[in-house]
Amino acid sequence: MASVSIRDLRIEMGANTIIDALDLDVRAGEFIVLLGPSGCGKSTLLHSIAGLNDAAAGSIRIGGHDMTYADPKDRGIALVFQSYALYPTMNVEANMSFGLRINGTPKAEIARRVARAAEMLQLEPLLRRKPGQLSGGQRQRVAIGRAIVREADVFLFDEPLSNLDAKLRTELRRELKHLHGRLGATMIYVTHDQVEAMTLADRMAVMQGGAIQQFDTPDAIYRAPENLFVATFLGSPGMNLFDGQLDTTSGIAFRNEHLALDVSGYPFRQPPVHGQRVVLGVRPEDVDVRPDGPCRAPVTLVEAMGAHRVLWHRFHGREVAAIVPDDRPGGAFALRPDKVSLFDAATTTRL
Repeated sequence: MASVSIRDLRIEMGANTIIDALDLDVRAGEFIVLLGPSGCGKSTLLHSIAGLNDAAAGSIRIGGHDMTYADPKDRGIALVFQSYALYPTMNVEANMSFGLRINGTPKAEIARRVARAAEMLQLEPLLRRKPGQLSGGQRQRVAIGRAIVREADVFLFDEPLSNLDAKLRTELRRELKHLHGRLGATMIYVTHDQVEAMTLADRMAVMQGGAIQQFDTPDAIYRAPENLFVATFLGSPGMNLFDGQLDTTSGIAFRNEHLALDVSGYPFRQPPVHGQRVVLGVRPEDVDVRPDGPCRAPVTLVEAMGAHRVLWHRFHGREVAAIVPDDRPGGAFALRPDKVSLFDAATTTRL
């Protein structure tokens, strides 16, 4: 395993700057997820670590060694792509061992590594089959196995599960987490799927516009988003938002035309300013649906999700989502003041 340290990285594609002045530190043995919408720069960053993109400026260090301009083969990395990229005429064993054979690895060592990877990924019964005889999930296991046999310092995954159906994605996601525990390797994983990110990551970097918006544990990011983009990107349904201002005349309260909430217990990073324009955010599970709730609003839609339901309330022209564990009817709710987030309306950053 090896650490990865990136400093002031700039990546350019023609006349366009995709990533600029980006810093990232990955500890040895961590499972890091790069999460963000399409076009945010997450795959570009991963490919830059792999050496597939040239850096216009900055540095990339792997295991303490400067790899900024090193060839991909010299970086001690293994890369798993979204597409399986298997050789159709070779069986599973040959696909997994191809890179080792090209590098002149002794046959006994190749056999040992292939056997170990096949056992980890439950591929032993499939070693003589060709890719055309495998399911999508099995093919992706082979692609992961091909990376494992390299015994690399850092494993890079570029949306490896996006071509699979929901059930297979869930199964392979669980297997990847177990695999990380068994290998103890450094893994960097790219996805736009927040469920994958939240379940796999030790820490995750939420990206937008080629920049890291927040880098922390999944729980910390979910509970205390750094800005409005992170707040609304994570969560399904997303965070409910209310525009208003702070009132410090008696304690500290959030107020707008239809809502008043005591936020005296909020952990402000800076002293609150009276009259400051703010946005209050609250997760749907922190909307307390109850008959005596101070916010009266009709339910416009009920989404049954199995273990819970999502109630959509129409509150003065705004849709407010609430997650409830039972069949309560809705129609009135309160906001839990100890669960809210506050953002500056001008800068969109967390207060």
